[in-house]
Amino acid sequence: MPLLEVQGLCVNYGHIEAVRDITFDVEEGSISTLIGANGAGKTTTLKTISGLRPVRAGKIVFDGRDITGLPPYERVKMGLSQSPEGRGIFPGMTVRENLEMGAYVRTDTKTAAYKADLDRVFELFPRLLERVSQVAGTMSGGEQQMLAMGRALMARPKLVLLDEPSMGLAPKLIAQIFSIIDEIKAQGTTVLLVEQNAAQALKRADSAHILETGSIVRSGTGAELAKDGSVKAAYLGGDL
Repeated sequence: MPLLEVQGLCVNYGHIEAVRDITFDVEEGSISTLIGANGAGKTTTLKTISGLRPVRAGKIVFDGRDITGLPPYERVKMGLSQSPEGRGIFPGMTVRENLEMGAYVRTDTKTAAYKADLDRVFELFPRLLERVSQVAGTMSGGEQQMLAMGRALMARPKLVLLDEPSMGLAPKLIAQIFSIIDEIKAQGTTVLLVEQNAAQALKRADSAHILETGSIVRSGTGAELAKDGSVKAAYLGGDL
């Protein structure tokens, strides 16, 4: 059974149909990616999986349970967390306080398990440990992205949704972020990635789906789509 099943999902913004009847699965232990142009429905799909957008039609099943009507915090308790587009950090809080907010549904914050998860975040993102007492709003864009991802991991998710983690970053930092995504998978956390950098996303995706105007138009492994001529022309500048 897949960890996440999205079945016939339809989502509206008023009368505008933002997502049209999309269906896909995310296997446990995998990296799955959604790619497409701006406005294709990628972020809307992630927000709906997280519970931040209402479903007009269709169903979302997570870890064998229908979560279509669950509030966002219940989904987090089940093991589903998100690092949002634009990072969404709490700018007036310190790095440590932001990470603590990521664990707000946990009841084990005084235990060794919690400390181990905090240490894991600092191992993945050493810069956060260096800046643990710094006010988050004074950090660079790359540091804030690391913080957003670290905060999502503090919920101890089975599945983490990453929305445009490389947006606005310098090439060196982009390479670092994608290396960390590989490590997150290697440590056993499933990843659903939305990313404008299609070449990097497809390079590491076990499964990939292309969205156009709210619909999935192509699916396959990352390697399959990366070799497809029409995908190269549209999303990879003709080459991977």
